[in-house]
Amino acid sequence: MDDPKGLARILKVLSVDTRVRIVCLLKQRDLCVNALAARLDVTQAAVSQHLRVMRDAGLVVDEKRGLFVHYRLNEKTLATWREAIDRLLDPKYQECQETKGARSCVAAAGRKKAARGRTS
Repeated sequence: MDDPKGLARILKVLSVDTRVRIVCLLKQRDLCVNALAARLDVTQAAVSQHLRVMRDAGLVVDEKRGLFVHYRLNEKTLATWREAIDRLLDPKYQECQETKGARSCVAAAGRKKAARGRTS
């Protein structure tokens, strides 16, 4: 997932502190909405809304257990997101989506060309 829209979606899902706190709690164990709401000190409705966004993005998986639905992190999605964010933040990884695999970005190449033209 190197496309800017995909990366922006990841960051948007994780841009809310309550969702980050939910991720931290779910790293420890599967939890239901009631347990998450109690630990986060927010309403069950608020937790449900955050979990809906996270589920739609594929970050969490729900599983019905008796009367309750328990949530857990989707390890496959976490791995994919971790790799995408690592590439985004790694200064050594310079591939630019707009260049279709070229090792430098079109904008950077344009700046270099313009700088060469000024020195001539």
